[in-house]
Amino acid sequence: MQRAASRADVFPKLIAMQKQLRARNFAVFRILGAGLPGKRKLLCEMENWGDDSERYSDLIVTGYAEALLDHIEISTLPVVWSGTEHMSFVEAFDFTPLTRRLPSDVTPFSGLAFPVRMGAMGNGYVIFTAASLSLSSDLMIEQHVRSCHVMIDLLALDERRTVPAETLSEREVACLQLAGDGRISEEIAENLGLSVHTVNAYLGSATMKLDAVNRIQAIAKAIRLGYIH
Repeated sequence: MQRAASRADVFPKLIAMQKQLRARNFAVFRILGAGLPGKRKLLCEMENWGDDSERYSDLIVTGYAEALLDHIEISTLPVVWSGTEHMSFVEAFDFTPLTRRLPSDVTPFSGLAFPVRMGAMGNGYVIFTAASLSLSSDLMIEQHVRSCHVMIDLLALDERRTVPAETLSEREVACLQLAGDGRISEEIAENLGLSVHTVNAYLGSATMKLDAVNRIQAIAKAIRLGYIH
């Protein structure tokens, strides 16, 4: 399958999937902070909710984030929920035993979420929403595979954009590794025989080299690029 050259190439793929599923909208959520206990969160990367995008994203994050984050750690089975709108439902026919159903009183729309687990920063969900969804097992399997390709496209595009112009120094890698292990700056300083100021300077320079917005994102990118584990 031809890889996307830009995010503009990913959008029509999602629209085609939406039409096949007879869904109303789609959204792609990435999981940030993978491997960092208590730091994981869902971030909406792409969607076509239009004027309701912020509201609908918030509904999913506030209502289902905890369940979705826990689910992807133990299973890649699709997740479904029914909405609160009149005649809102999800019916997966013979595939129903192989889905996880979430509470139905959180969003006005029904939803189908395909989990994609591909390592740090590659984990997430491709979600389709509608008033109602009637799904066959063959369609579910086909669209789950296509969801994985969508996430591969997004991950590959991120890799091209975030490879640092400068390589990380040994000290920067060491500080990031310990930070990724959950150590605070004071503990890292004690472990490496450095001052707290120096540790923070190394973490700051590594964050800039990785084009990250904060320490957590820098750790995630360093994992994905193979600097730390």
